[in-house]
Amino acid sequence: MYSHITLGTNDHARAQAFYDPVMAALGHPQLYKAPGMLGYGEATGPKLFIVTPFDKGEATHGNGEHVAFLVQNRAAVDAFYAAALNHGGADEGPPGPRAHYHPNYYGAYVRDPDGNKLQAVCHRAP
Repeated sequence: MYSHITLGTNDHARAQAFYDPVMAALGHPQLYKAPGMLGYGEATGPKLFIVTPFDKGEATHGNGEHVAFLVQNRAAVDAFYAAALNHGGADEGPPGPRAHYHPNYYGAYVRDPDGNKLQAVCHRAP
């Protein structure tokens, strides 16, 4: 569905300390690391990049937008949430069913240290 998603950061070291364990909990390895840029995912699949803005301006997050990572089971949603909170993330909605979306929807929401809203979601029955 997509090639990659890019999110900005104002503190590269802090972002790496957050994203390395959070993406590992989702099964997405660090694929790329360069000054001001981190990449997670597989070489031939969708990727997430965390970057210092190319225009050298402040990285900001948008209101109403978030990135949702699809996982295969509810335990992965729980692991994502725990890793995020243990590495500087903030709670935006704990793991649990969201039946108002559909009966098997199970997700969790967090903010990364720069304020970007992230979600892990499983659409499968328990």
